[in-house]
Amino acid sequence: MCNMGRILAITIFRKERKMEEKNKVYVGNLEYGVTEESLKEAFESKGIQISEAKIIKDKFTGKSKGFGFVEVPSEEDIQKAIDGLDGQDLNGRKLKVSKARRPRSNFDRPNRGMHSGNRFGY
Repeated sequence: MCNMGRILAITIFRKERKMEEKNKVYVGNLEYGVTEESLKEAFESKGIQISEAKIIKDKFTGKSKGFGFVEVPSEEDIQKAIDGLDGQDLNGRKLKVSKARRPRSNFDRPNRGMHSGNRFGY
């Protein structure tokens, strides 16, 4: 594949990924026993149709990390979810609901650890 084709493929991939991320809602402070089905029911009880609910789990233990993402059809549904569910109780915990953001890249993250710059820690 030539460079121009590679650049075009990357551009298309990025646009598709942005569209996927566009209508996602972050849901935090979930009780560890909350299932994707109960999360979906909480959204539907507020009149919000969702296409997918995903609870993030630890890759080694399979246990919930206490947050997840819900995909909704439109921007209006994102605002409706925030207004209707942020601070509401679900299984004894108050939900934190906001529009999902892309994760920061490794370059944007602060340096953690004792080696901050070069291999000697200076």
